[in-house]
Amino acid sequence: MTERMAVVSKRMTPAALAAMLGDAITRLGRRQRQARPVGELTQNQISVLAGLELAGALTPRELADAERVQPPTMTKILARLEERGLIQRSPHPTDGRQVLVSATPAGRHVVVEQRRAKDEWLTRMLADLTADERQILGQAAEILRRIAREGD
Repeated sequence: MTERMAVVSKRMTPAALAAMLGDAITRLGRRQRQARPVGELTQNQISVLAGLELAGALTPRELADAERVQPPTMTKILARLEERGLIQRSPHPTDGRQVLVSATPAGRHVVVEQRRAKDEWLTRMLADLTADERQILGQAAEILRRIAREGD
């Protein structure tokens, strides 16, 4: 850690640090999204596919809630993904009025490729840092993971 960073971190209030981290995380996420392969899928469609890949099969309502969109919006997203063969619908095992949506192998491949592109971009950026800076970021990542778990 540089001397300047040590002084800044000791004097920073929790509120100021929260603002600084929030801004940095938002900017990093934006840059990673820009690194993804350019294609026909929107960020919302990619997010839904990633959610399905992580959670498995969900109802459209569960997906809408998870993505924080209205059900009609989710219906449109799912229709586009289904047209491209990236999701499949199957009967709900206990409620005949509902369906479960899951990613197809092609949909899972899209998610893997999106992650690969973002990881490659971030790897290139991290390679330009010093070993000390990478160590600091490793420690920060552990702390951020702990904060994220405490919010659950």
